Amino acid sequence: MTTFELSIDALRARRNSKWNRYGSDVIPAWVAEMDFSVAAPIQAAVQQTVDQMDYGYPLRNGNRADIAVNNAFAARMKERFDWEVDPDNVLALADLVQGTFAPIRVFSEPGDGVVLQVPAYPPFREAIIDNGRRLIEFPMVDDGTRYQLDIAALERLIDPTTRILVLCNPQNPTGRVFERDELLEFGRVAIERDLIIISDEIHSDLVFDGRKHIPIASLSPEIAARTVTITSPTKSFNIPGLRCAVVYFGTAALRDRFFKSFPRRMVGAPNIIGIDATVAAWTQGQPWLDEVLAHLGKVRDRVASRLRKELPEINFHIPEATYMAWLDCSKLGFNVTAADFFLQNAKLAFSPGETFDPASRQFIRFNFATSTAIADEILDRMVEAVKRARS
Repeated sequence: MTTFELSIDALRARRNSKWNRYGSDVIPAWVAEMDFSVAAPIQAAVQQTVDQMDYGYPLRNGNRADIAVNNAFAARMKERFDWEVDPDNVLALADLVQGTFAPIRVFSEPGDGVVLQVPAYPPFREAIIDNGRRLIEFPMVDDGTRYQLDIAALERLIDPTTRILVLCNPQNPTGRVFERDELLEFGRVAIERDLIIISDEIHSDLVFDGRKHIPIASLSPEIAARTVTITSPTKSFNIPGLRCAVVYFGTAALRDRFFKSFPRRMVGAPNIIGIDATVAAWTQGQPWLDEVLAHLGKVRDRVASRLRKELPEINFHIPEATYMAWLDCSKLGFNVTAADFFLQNAKLAFSPGETFDPASRQFIRFNFATSTAIADEILDRMVEAVKRARS
C-alpha cells in the first residue's frame, strides 16, 4: 500500500457519509471523496489550531483570515496555470454549491434560461430549478472516443431570455478536460450573446496523461469580464468536510455587480480550520497530490483494463481527469437502473446515472479513488454479479 491508502477497517471506522450511508456489507464507490489519509501539512495546520484551542475570532498575518485564502488562491493559479488573478476579486465562502446558487440568482431573473451541460453534477440542476430559472439542457456528444461540446447546438439552444452558461471543466461526470479551442468557442458564444459564464473548476488539479487544465477566464480579458470561476481544494486534497471554497470574479466590475445584489454578509465565511487547511493544501500540499495522482492514474488504468476484458458490454471513455468513470451499462440489459442492479446484486454503491441526467438510468459513476485492493474487490463483485444475472 501507499503511505496514504486506508484499509476497509479504517474507512469503516470513520463517521463520514461515504462509508456509513449503506450497510456494512456494501462497498461505496459513489460520492466524490477519496479513501486516503490527508496530506501531512493539512493535518499539521488543523492540529495546531486544535492543540492551541484557538477557536476565537481569527486573524492571519494581521488581516482577516479569509484574505489568506484569497492570496493562496492567487499564488496557486499563477504557479499551476500561469493565470494572474487579483486577490481582491476572490470571495472565500464555506460551500461551493452556494457559489453556484448565488451567481445564478444575481445574474439572472426568475424564468430566465440557464444552459447546463448534461450529464451534470446534480447540484447544478438544483441551483437552476430551485432558483426559479429555466433549465436549458446542453447534451454532450459522444463521438466514439470522448465527449465533445457541440458549439453549433449550443448556439441553437440560446434564446433571448438566456442569461447564463454553466461550464464544468474538467467535466463531472464524463472526465473531459476541455481544450483551448473548445473553450475559446464557448467564450465566443458568451461574448456574442452577452452571457455570464459560471465555471466550476474544482477538479482542475486532477488531470492525467500530461494534459493541462486551462481556466476559461485566463483566455482573454473579454471572457474574464463575464466569468465567475468557482473552485476549492476539497476534491483534490480530500477535505470536503472542512468547508472552504472560493468564487473568483474576472473583473472588479463583475464583483461589484454581484455584491450590489447579494451583500457580502449574505454569503457568510469559512471557519478557521477550513481556512488553515485550504492555505496549507494550496501552498504545501503538492508533493502529496503528485503521489496521489500517480496512484489514481494506475487505478484508473487497472479499472479500464479489467472492464474492457471482463465486462466489454460496458461502454466508457477513460477519464482525462477526475477520479470518476462514467459507465454506460445499457447493453447489459438490466430491468432496473444500473445503480440499483449493482447495489442489490453486488453490494456496491455507485452514483446513479439518473441523478446526473434523467435519461441516464443505465449509467453509473464509479469513484475509483481508493486502494488497489478495494478497487479490485469492486471489480470482482461487478463481474460476478453480471455473471450470475446471465446464468
